[in-house]
Amino acid sequence: MQKSVHRLLALLGLVLVFSLIAASCGNDDDDGAAPAPAPEATETAPEAPEATPVETVEVVPSQDDGGTLQAVLDRGHVLCGSRDDVPGFALLNADGEYEGFDIDMCRVVAAAIFGDADAVEIVPVTSAERFTALASGQFEVMNRNTTWTATRDGTEGANFLFTTYYDGQGLMVPASTGFTTLDDLADANICVSTGTTTELNLTAVFAARGIPFNPVTFEGFDTLVPAYEEGQCEAMTADSSVLGVFKFEIEGKGGPDQHIMAELISKEPLGTVVRDGDTEWAQVVNWATMATVQAWEFGLDSSNIGSYDGTDPNILNFLGRDGFDPGLGLPTDFAVNVVEQVGNYEEIFNRYPQLGVLAGSVNDLWSNGGLMYVPPYR
Repeated sequence: MQKSVHRLLALLGLVLVFSLIAASCGNDDDDGAAPAPAPEATETAPEAPEATPVETVEVVPSQDDGGTLQAVLDRGHVLCGSRDDVPGFALLNADGEYEGFDIDMCRVVAAAIFGDADAVEIVPVTSAERFTALASGQFEVMNRNTTWTATRDGTEGANFLFTTYYDGQGLMVPASTGFTTLDDLADANICVSTGTTTELNLTAVFAARGIPFNPVTFEGFDTLVPAYEEGQCEAMTADSSVLGVFKFEIEGKGGPDQHIMAELISKEPLGTVVRDGDTEWAQVVNWATMATVQAWEFGLDSSNIGSYDGTDPNILNFLGRDGFDPGLGLPTDFAVNVVEQVGNYEEIFNRYPQLGVLAGSVNDLWSNGGLMYVPPYR
């Protein structure tokens, strides 16, 4: 009996020993056991600050560092995105020089900043690539027949400034077709620039009216217009000002008469564009551009702005006389440099007959019934 009891006690002791050993081994593999993760958490916690640097704000451009204006001043010239294929607006001429209304608006910015309208480099860019190029810093200003729309303002990282040309989209056909309305273009091939609001408007308006058509797309007018002249399309569509330019060009070289349809299918406010995010730079470009209109309103042009000897306080402010400085980051006499070297708005517009007649149009001064109106310079 005693032997049995002793054996039983011994057996119980062995069971207890093995249970303790098993329990201690089991904690090494049990992910839910509390003791194991505790030391690991204590060891890794101090490394967290090293994995997330505190000074990440350094990657954000700061106006305290000078911003776009300072970068342009340091470079010594302005980079301006434009095009090279639309006579009257922006064209690379036979002498290898850029000319046109949009080009002059680029030169206006250079004259305002540097007192030298030639301190500008034109960067040609396609319609499809222009906003990407602007956002990526290939140029600081864009003057390129670009329409101000809500979507572009909201999604392209672009800041649209003063509207320099009020336009509307139209359609042009050879006069011999006899076409006068959109319905006449049912099932027609229509030449259009790709990646533009022109293409979107054409699709939207024809779809809304139930008029079937075939879009024939081109990257630029240097290929679109020849295709139209060769008969690949029954019509071409663009801003009415551009249609006027090519009507002028086609007929001027002895081509067939062209007819621009009376109906406009959109509103197209065109103007200067800069990148979002730099208020100082936007103000510099905006006021430089608007100076051309203000000079026109004051009766000042390239021939007389430098010799003004009147006493009108508003004009004296505009000319930067008597120490007036609105704090725009520009030389106080920037308007004088702009107008003497490039011209007032009327001079610039009338320099290019392809743009049409200014007097009495929507692009005339507000005091003449047009839409050209700028804030007061005071």
